[in-house]
Amino acid sequence: MSIAAVLAPNKAAPADKDQAKFTVGPAAGYPAHQTSEKVTVAAEAYDTADKTRTVFGKLKPDQYGILPILVVIQNDSGQSLRIDRIRVDYVAPNGSHVDATPARDVRYLSGTRKPNVVTGPLPTGGRISRRKNPLDAWEIEGRAFSAKMIPPGESASGFFYFQTGHRAAAKLYVTGITEASSGRELLYFEFPLTDPSR
Repeated sequence: MSIAAVLAPNKAAPADKDQAKFTVGPAAGYPAHQTSEKVTVAAEAYDTADKTRTVFGKLKPDQYGILPILVVIQNDSGQSLRIDRIRVDYVAPNGSHVDATPARDVRYLSGTRKPNVVTGPLPTGGRISRRKNPLDAWEIEGRAFSAKMIPPGESASGFFYFQTGHRAAAKLYVTGITEASSGRELLYFEFPLTDPSR
């Protein structure tokens, strides 16, 4: 087992026979990636039903205004990297930045729902909804990017969540990756999220 797998573990998933096994490929294998100083950052937007099914099962985050983006970081430098202060922004085609929503806060987002309204003068027949928020699912935090450090030759991966829809010509902007020994921050990464071959 790699050290990165220990640093960014996935919580045990409930069995779901309809859910395909989710695997992460090498960073350089994703169409949307950038390499600088022997560090490769890759990303893939999970914006279709087929993609989200393999990761989130029956949960469809896009129905609630959430765009999950897988980020993979491969460290081929000779230095350990600190990524505990990583910042990932979704950059819309007009240049506006959307900050990632912390995975622990996604469960509190509910999208648009009709409120329970009592129509009569007395609250005799009204009921309080006790429905579980569908975004309060283990997959959201269990699949989130959680690594704090990447040793040389290792990689880390996980999801960041954005309150936006995916748009053509959008980019990902990544900062806050530093060398553990010196504290020097690597140059920012900014690359299109669209497959250039399309």
